[in-house]
Amino acid sequence: MNRCLGVCYYPEHWPESQWAEDAARMAELGLTYVRIGEFAWSRLEPQRGLYDFDWLKRAIDTLHGAGLKVVLGTPTATPPKWLVDEMPDMLPVGADGMRRGFGSRRHYDFSHDGYLEECKRITLALAKAFGAHPGVLAWQTDNEYDCHNTTLSYSPVAREGFQAWLQRKYQSPEALNRAWGNVFWSMEIADFSQIELPNLTVTEANPAHVMDFRRYASDMVVRFNKAQADIIRTYSPGRDVIHNFMGRTLTFDHFAVGADLDISSWDSYPLGFLEDRSDRGDAWKRNFARAGDPDFQAFHHDLYRATSKGRWWVMEQQPGPVNWAPHNPAPRDGMVRLWSWEAFAHGAETVSYFRWRQAPFAQEQMHAGLLRPDSVEAEGFAEAALVAAEIKTLNAELSADAGKADVAIVFDYASAWAWEIQPQGCEFDYFRLVFDIYRSMRKLGLSVDFVPASAADLEGYKLVSIPGLFAWNKELVEAIRCHDGALLIGPRSGSKTADFAIPENLPPSLPKDIIDVSVSRVESLRADMPVPVNEGGCFQFWREYLETGPGTEVIATTEDGVAAWVANGTRHYLGGWPDEDLMAHILTRLAGLAGLSGIAVTTLPDGVRLRRHGAHVFAFNYGNDSFDLASIGWNGTPLMGELTLAPSGLAVMPASGIKAT
Repeated sequence: MNRCLGVCYYPEHWPESQWAEDAARMAELGLTYVRIGEFAWSRLEPQRGLYDFDWLKRAIDTLHGAGLKVVLGTPTATPPKWLVDEMPDMLPVGADGMRRGFGSRRHYDFSHDGYLEECKRITLALAKAFGAHPGVLAWQTDNEYDCHNTTLSYSPVAREGFQAWLQRKYQSPEALNRAWGNVFWSMEIADFSQIELPNLTVTEANPAHVMDFRRYASDMVVRFNKAQADIIRTYSPGRDVIHNFMGRTLTFDHFAVGADLDISSWDSYPLGFLEDRSDRGDAWKRNFARAGDPDFQAFHHDLYRATSKGRWWVMEQQPGPVNWAPHNPAPRDGMVRLWSWEAFAHGAETVSYFRWRQAPFAQEQMHAGLLRPDSVEAEGFAEAALVAAEIKTLNAELSADAGKADVAIVFDYASAWAWEIQPQGCEFDYFRLVFDIYRSMRKLGLSVDFVPASAADLEGYKLVSIPGLFAWNKELVEAIRCHDGALLIGPRSGSKTADFAIPENLPPSLPKDIIDVSVSRVESLRADMPVPVNEGGCFQFWREYLETGPGTEVIATTEDGVAAWVANGTRHYLGGWPDEDLMAHILTRLAGLAGLSGIAVTTLPDGVRLRRHGAHVFAFNYGNDSFDLASIGWNGTPLMGELTLAPSGLAVMPASGIKAT
């Protein structure tokens, strides 16, 4: 695998006389891919049926002529005004019942059949025109599904689509009434046409109703993406189909969308995400304000790698200050390089910077690019050039891909929806729970894979965690039964059926041969009400009262003597949300039980992280202080970097050059 760099470019924003110079500079910088076209519908079709593809062909020809490879985006994230005027009911409706308007982007409803047909039409026209062009090597479908909270729409067309979806699923109103428990509060219906959308209710809607609406909405994203992917594959065979996901975006199932992609990509903005999407406090954010959270990017690298069977890119990499977060500091020197190599360490094929030149107009004019608006090189340009040079040196040395990790986390989008629908406590957030466990694994130096809840087996993983899983399926239960490594389940796993009811045999609702434990009651805790655990640390936010059967070992109890952590052999259940100290203790013990040691298990400072990549190990320093890698067993001369890891520094060492500490 050749690791590549790319950039996002908007030829329609710049004079055509500038294109050739831009292309030459991109090639000289060492870029390979250029993404274009994803927001250009009004230029591609200024009036219905009046296509103007000539400028796009000249742009592709110019880039191709400079030796660059084009990723061509379908422009469906920005439908033009004339189309909105033709079908105003294509606009999405918010949960407040207000129709959202034209004037920015993503102003469409995934449920709208008419808009879907228009998207297929423009995709077909582009695929026929450019599908065989030698300069077009890949396609991007749409742009950033769910950006600006646009997966869920509460429109009349969504209501009709939801009713039809429910009729296909349940076949009869009686079956739906039973599944949803509609006898409660006199919510029974006699016909599917009586189903309303679960918004604007006086108080909370039936959670089973909301859950099915979330499933429906996710299916609409899958449908929308597949329609474009199928057309592209027909008329542009041999080219990769890509979509660019976002950070901490859980409203649709990325595994289901990824099934129709060749490559999953995502848009990585470490400083914006730290300010806008982190659960950490102000002190943490100040400490990492110019570097980003040390685990947030890695989490998404690992997650999105799993959604498309191992092939993935960063489609948009932050190169400087952004424009959309509460605060938008500049990256610390060296961080653009670090972020780029961290992606490669996690198996990325390409890292593409957003954008080539900073726009001097419109909504994103404060968003930095590799060039300033006057075409002078911005700070990120030199770091991208350094990465390009380093790739040439290291490409032949590094394995083709990152390889399989020893540790895995089961990740499930339906669980994210479930605990958003019924959190039971304001801190209970699925992403936060999983991310806390992921962070603790990384702090021990572990490399992590994600697997979906539909996984048929967990073979090859020495340690697997299943946190907060909404409902079991037969495949995963059997995979657990066959797994011979260490397993950590809970908290809140198996606490509902697929129909959003408490299981008859009580959570975690697992067969007794796997682990004989039941949850008799739960409580959610104020942030200032932790419950100490006798092994050290405490439960925060969520606590369960466990009852164990014969053969189940109680490893730890809470201060009031209630079982907190129990096991049946190598299968463990945790009855609460652990704080960092307790989580570190549990994972260290399970890592030892699983036979993980040496390079894999070492306690790291908050800002230093490792990632195994085939026969090599990468080290990254997000922190503000230098770190001596020799203190964790690094020996000899790294392939890249130094043993004293400076702030924003990175190093690569053959695993054979690292001794157990």
